[in-house]
Amino acid sequence: MHTQLKTVDAKGASPSPKKPTLSFWNLWNMSFGFLGIQFGFALQQANVPRIFQTMGARLEDIGFLMIAAPLAGLLVQPIVGYLSDRTWGRWGRRRPYFLLGATAATLALCGMANASTLWMAAGVLLVLDMAINISMEPFRAFVGDLLPKEQVTKGYAFQTFFIGVGAVVASVLPYMLTHWFNVANTAPAGQAPASVTWAFYLGAAVYFGAVMWTVIRTKEYSPEQMRQYNPEPEAATADGRGIAGFISDYVHMPKIMKQLSLVQFFTWFTWFSMWTYATAAITQHVYHTADTTSAMFNEGASWWGVCNSVYNAASIGFAFLLPVIARRTSRKAAHAIALTVGGLSFISIYFVSSPAVLLLPFIGIGLAWASTLSMPYAILACAVPPNKMGMFMGMFNMSIVIPQVVSGLTLGYFLAHYFHGEAVMMLVLGGISMLIAAGLSLVVTELD
Repeated sequence: MHTQLKTVDAKGASPSPKKPTLSFWNLWNMSFGFLGIQFGFALQQANVPRIFQTMGARLEDIGFLMIAAPLAGLLVQPIVGYLSDRTWGRWGRRRPYFLLGATAATLALCGMANASTLWMAAGVLLVLDMAINISMEPFRAFVGDLLPKEQVTKGYAFQTFFIGVGAVVASVLPYMLTHWFNVANTAPAGQAPASVTWAFYLGAAVYFGAVMWTVIRTKEYSPEQMRQYNPEPEAATADGRGIAGFISDYVHMPKIMKQLSLVQFFTWFTWFSMWTYATAAITQHVYHTADTTSAMFNEGASWWGVCNSVYNAASIGFAFLLPVIARRTSRKAAHAIALTVGGLSFISIYFVSSPAVLLLPFIGIGLAWASTLSMPYAILACAVPPNKMGMFMGMFNMSIVIPQVVSGLTLGYFLAHYFHGEAVMMLVLGGISMLIAAGLSLVVTELD
């Protein structure tokens, strides 16, 4: 049974001055697809560097291999945002991209499970991240499309909740398959363990099923209804057409978007350093091994999956705490608090030597992750033109991609030449970067 959004008929009574307030289940259904998207993304975060290492990649080269993913986002996100603003058909304007991305990501996850060489795995990673971006970017604009301003923060909190649930389960899957179902967690050199392979197969099924739930059970407002809720002169949209309009909008992006982009740069520099080097940092610093065929290395790599699961589980609870903090202070202050806790938590990992104790800093990291996934978007969604929501969200996501590329191009050099291959120092450096982001967030000129 389809969930119907409460709307005002374009041919009926006078249009409401604002969008209707949506129910709990409306918010649930429109956000549920993110569970699948994050399932695929978390499998990528937790396991792709491990796969690269088992296939013979040098530690200092993993960053170069990983930048294929953000480079795909740099190209895909603004294009998909621009196109989805201008798409309308039987399935709406955002949902066709949900479906396209989910189909491609499902195939790519199965491909990663069957990769047999390093360059094959790197190629599949590129396809996987392009597909994730195709389905993820319109989800950000979806909240701005459907929700009144007073529900925008809650809408992104729902997304963060499902991101957390998907990531918790996906991250811990190899560990669960090994310890609960006796699936092999070691493999000969050049092969991923069976626990990782089966995790990717299960992830493919969850990704497609969750996105289809949102596609089927959520309706979008028609162009006529969108014009009722956001009446704008025709001239206001004229300069947004074509490549020239896109470039003009990018050059003249709102001031608040430029400020938030700088915050995002130092924030996402940190996240990429974690996803790239956490496997190596934990296996070296806590498990004291670099032998990718050893049981100890693979136990440590699976424990990183548990840590990944912990910070995402923490983000679920924090997702609903952050709106409360934001109401009592401001969105930018809530974001600054979260990033400060996250930065200090990253730095504290250097002083941890026990797998169990290692879980504690990842709880603090979960607060920063919850805020990263919601607060910048909530601030921005209230400040950009509704008719260009998808395009500006796509542009804004470039502030996620660029720092990841910079991180991938530089951290390997620092690791090899300054930190003597000690991967945990990449997490310490990330913590410092996140503290800088916390300070910058306080100078953002937030709109009501």
